[in-house]
Amino acid sequence: MADTPKPLPFHYQFLCGAIAGISEIITMYPLDVVKTRAQLSTGANVSIVKAFQQIIKTEGTGALYRGIVPPILVEAPKRATKFATNEQYSALYKKMFGYEKLTQSLSILTGVSAGVTEAVLIVPFELVKIRMQDKSNVGKYTGTIDTLSKVIKTEGLLALYNGLEATVWRHAVWNGGYFGVIFGVRQILPQAKNSQQQLGINFVAGTVGGFIGTLANTPFDVVKTRIQGHHGQGPKKYNWTLPSIGIVAREEGIKALYKGFVPKVLRLGPGGGILLVVFETVSGFIRRTLIKED
Repeated sequence: MADTPKPLPFHYQFLCGAIAGISEIITMYPLDVVKTRAQLSTGANVSIVKAFQQIIKTEGTGALYRGIVPPILVEAPKRATKFATNEQYSALYKKMFGYEKLTQSLSILTGVSAGVTEAVLIVPFELVKIRMQDKSNVGKYTGTIDTLSKVIKTEGLLALYNGLEATVWRHAVWNGGYFGVIFGVRQILPQAKNSQQQLGINFVAGTVGGFIGTLANTPFDVVKTRIQGHHGQGPKKYNWTLPSIGIVAREEGIKALYKGFVPKVLRLGPGGGILLVVFETVSGFIRRTLIKED
């Protein structure tokens, strides 16, 4: 393996993460709408194709992008935080534990730490997005600002942080799996001989990492969606994460903890590859043209 280049300055890491994140969300967002609808449903599963057909037929094509503004607004700081803090934590933990190079265990630790940091940032945006994606809320909200103001007015300001604990679980697990697997896959694959091969390796590593991260964190994502979908009216069935996982498993079966898995993995598998390829490509461009590293 070639020596790992020094981390970019934080503002460049932030820029690379922002460009990577927005590229991924614009490409893959309709799958997120289908995923959320599946996770909110307590009925039988519907195939992705049928879900797309139903949404387009009853609500129009624009419904596939309903709620995209909150994630777009938070996507730049969210993805930038994911990659920038991962690199910062990598440097911190290597120094703290006396390692010269990153190991797989450190990759998992840095991923988990970056995930927790990222989760705290995004909770209000996630809640607004889920309220807008929920089919039962069609016609209730006219847009992002309207959703935000109605949530605060009817449920209080702190309601924007409903699901914080579940979001921390979701992101810690996904990031730990994602960055840990990326490290392992890069170790297994032959070293790239040119930039094209490196792009291929990055896409494969990111896609496999995205798949494993999604496999590990989907149960946490299901209960997060249920918690944030509660409107403050009637008894609150889902509250803390682990008890909520138990409720879903007991009442709907273990398989219900993986509702929305297929659209989620179709988004976050290739999406993980897109993220890594764009991040590394932009990072390389900055190193060559702005920092002029050899």
